[in-house]
Amino acid sequence: MSEQAKQPEQFYVSIGVRGYETDSQGHLNQAVYLQYAEHARWSVLRAAGIDQADLLAKGVGPVALENTIRYFSELRAGDEVEVTCVFLWGERKTFRIEQVIRKTDGTTAAELHAVGGLLDLTERQMVADPREYFRALADDPTLIGL
Repeated sequence: MSEQAKQPEQFYVSIGVRGYETDSQGHLNQAVYLQYAEHARWSVLRAAGIDQADLLAKGVGPVALENTIRYFSELRAGDEVEVTCVFLWGERKTFRIEQVIRKTDGTTAAELHAVGGLLDLTERQMVADPREYFRALADDPTLIGL
């Protein structure tokens, strides 16, 4: 199945930017954008019925192989944002995650592009087809594009 074969519905989480997350210039600290993205990733997995404990029980864990963030508009304390999360599955050991952090007025603050995989925690090797594991564990695999 190609990555474009199934497009999941648009999943997002809402987050309020907190003052302690900002830097000395009053902008959201660059590292926090990745934390917001990670929060959305685990939120969509939980919504699909997959918990961290479920993955560990199967002897696997997700790994980040690459994260790219493009910043478009600053975020400040008090801003409300929506963080989207779409999993795109290929035919190999890795998958992509596309995310947008958007202010509630529709302004895009950042785009995140990630490559991930699923690590066999005993063998310390990437599993051949992470879709198998996610599909088997999910109550609603459509939320993660499966």
